[in-house]
Amino acid sequence: MTKAITADQLKNYQQNLDQHTGAQVAERAVTKNGILATSIDYRSKINMNPVFSIDLDTGEVANQKQSGRCWMFAALNTMRHDIHNNFKVADDFELSQSYTYFWDKLEKANYFYENVLKTADLPTSDRKVSWLMTTPQQDGGQWDMVVALIQKYGVVPQSVMPETKNSSASGEFNNTLNLKLRKDAVELRELVASKASNEEVDARKDKMLNEVYRMCAYSFGEPTRSFDFEYRDKDNNYHIDKDLTPQDFFDKYVGWNLDDYVSIINGPTDDKPYNHMYTVEMLGNVVDGRQIRHLNVDMNTFRDVAVKQLKSGESVWFGCDVGQSSDRQQGIMDTELYSKDELFDIDFSMSKAERLDYGESLMTHAMVLTGVDLVDDKPTKWKVENSWGNKVGSKGFFVMSDNWMDEYCYQVVVNKKFLPAELQEQLKEEPKVLAPWDPMGSLA
Repeated sequence: MTKAITADQLKNYQQNLDQHTGAQVAERAVTKNGILATSIDYRSKINMNPVFSIDLDTGEVANQKQSGRCWMFAALNTMRHDIHNNFKVADDFELSQSYTYFWDKLEKANYFYENVLKTADLPTSDRKVSWLMTTPQQDGGQWDMVVALIQKYGVVPQSVMPETKNSSASGEFNNTLNLKLRKDAVELRELVASKASNEEVDARKDKMLNEVYRMCAYSFGEPTRSFDFEYRDKDNNYHIDKDLTPQDFFDKYVGWNLDDYVSIINGPTDDKPYNHMYTVEMLGNVVDGRQIRHLNVDMNTFRDVAVKQLKSGESVWFGCDVGQSSDRQQGIMDTELYSKDELFDIDFSMSKAERLDYGESLMTHAMVLTGVDLVDDKPTKWKVENSWGNKVGSKGFFVMSDNWMDEYCYQVVVNKKFLPAELQEQLKEEPKVLAPWDPMGSLA
């Protein structure tokens, strides 16, 4: 039986407020300054002093501007760090995010079309169809998705394919592309319903992709097929490497075996036992490309592999819920940053699993771990390279408390050699398929 709020209840609430110690002071402070400014604990800034026992030299930070490409920036930044160290390029050297962005948009369109065709016999009210149409594509992604792009298309320096208005401020392009994809979904579903032949469907889809390619070329410029890489190193020596393809450039200047790098997650919900592999239905970008694969582990293992990779001198891609208990301008991520419980005299605590299960938290942003402060060989705080430019944090770098990592970090990518032998073996397991809307399928 439903119950409305009664007059007696309201009277009781008002009396309770009047009796609450400091209510008027709190009201004046919060109405004037807002909840976060009123509840901030200045001691957090003292504790989050940006000094680390392991601190990698990674050059200057990048800036994704008004786009959702953090996952792409973070991945390219980890590769840029190696180029920076191995070839002594300038501190502001970057790999082209616009290049991978172009191919991501084209591939995501194809991935969407394929999922539309797979679900064409389902009504539009079906949850999977609704999920597809809510956001046909977006800027976000995961580690395995950028790997799929690089394995197919390689990488180029930013000087070869620089940023454009649309890559740096992607809202207009995304709205326009999603309009096209939804319109195309109508046509593809109608073709299937009318029993059109596979040849007819394929021909129409090919025309749609040709149109998407044109949209991308107008918006980001057409990707280069070959180029000369010209630069001066930190010793002012001139270098030129002629007639490189994007794949050549990756092989020569990055040289990673991308199959060695694996996604490690911490998703402590009942439906995801630790030490098992997971994937997510309808999540990806490159059809027949690298599959999304996660190994779910406890936080001690999660933390340990990240520390091992940092100790080896290599930075770590990671995904988190960046908006939780953080200050963008100060560059602080700390569970003790705000004392909202004390301000309102309310217990707001939830476990990490509860936050995932009930929609309070999921992965929203990817960045790079470039340092850690170890006390008695245990992490106390982490150095984070963001991609929001150098006017936030400490010249673009953030400080993350170890407690914050426990509560709001969900994914790290490490070389599998840093995993215990039994977990390396577990990577071969056939992954359990999670629903498209599972929080572990969220895009950074």
